[in-house]
Amino acid sequence: MTDIIRISELKLLTEQLMTETARVIVGAPDTIRMLTAALLCGGHVLLEDLPGTGKTTLVKAIAVLTGCESRRVQCTPDLMPADLTGFEILQQDSTGSRKMEFRQGPVFTNLLLADEINRMAPRSQAGLLECMAEHQVTAGGKTYPLPEPFFVIATQNPIELQGTFPLPEAQLDRFFMRLSMGTPNRNQELAILADRQLTDPLDTLSPVMAPEKLIAAQNTVREVSASEAVLDYLLSLVDATRSHPKLRFGLSTRAALALRHAAQAVAAMEGRDYLLPDDVKAVWIPVCGHRLQASDGLLSDRKASEAVLTDILRTVEVPKQ
Repeated sequence: MTDIIRISELKLLTEQLMTETARVIVGAPDTIRMLTAALLCGGHVLLEDLPGTGKTTLVKAIAVLTGCESRRVQCTPDLMPADLTGFEILQQDSTGSRKMEFRQGPVFTNLLLADEINRMAPRSQAGLLECMAEHQVTAGGKTYPLPEPFFVIATQNPIELQGTFPLPEAQLDRFFMRLSMGTPNRNQELAILADRQLTDPLDTLSPVMAPEKLIAAQNTVREVSASEAVLDYLLSLVDATRSHPKLRFGLSTRAALALRHAAQAVAAMEGRDYLLPDDVKAVWIPVCGHRLQASDGLLSDRKASEAVLTDILRTVEVPKQ
């Protein structure tokens, strides 16, 4: 039988995770909450914001708190797919016989931080597709499974274009959520300056769960039920993107599945084993914002895509509870 934990235990664990993360990342509670939901779904996350906003620090904190092994790849134009996934090398043993041996790349970890992913050439970006979708690497005709749990958290600067390769739609769709760090207010920044004069809170973190517990929590999330009315509401939102005048392409079925799964995580984090329409609303923009295609091109501007999604939320009728 697949290991699961009680909803009450999951709620407690996620509260501890978010509280400890907030010690390191000040002023971004919504981002921390959505990233926690993505972890409970085993989903990959695209962190999109300006340099110096704490994207890498957030990933480091999550790795420590979940007890996961993590690796970081600094994406550059000359990075090859094999630099990520691994490669075969000819080895000779003591008897003189030769054989091909696979050397694992940095994707063989629990949490892979792909820093500045849009600086990586398209060929290498594509090299991540199998890893993200199938949790495996194929090399030399052999398939090698990746460790579980496995997440890719990628960062990118949304305004710098020189020397970058925008992620294609197929790659964007592999990301479960797109999140932004935001900017702390003046008082929060003052607290950051005061608290980190001598020490870094990141150095004082310790795990609140083990990877095995995280996998059990993921299994619990999948047990969260949804009524026909809530699922109908979810699909009405998805359908609205397919007929919206400002959109060329709407959301795919994969996006609808991601929306349900993310809503299940939010419900479980609230201590419930059933979905409410508010759970769907909570994850609507993080799950769907990066999957939209405007009639005149990609809705890469965050404000533009969020405006369309907000308009849809306002116009689609919420079922009565």
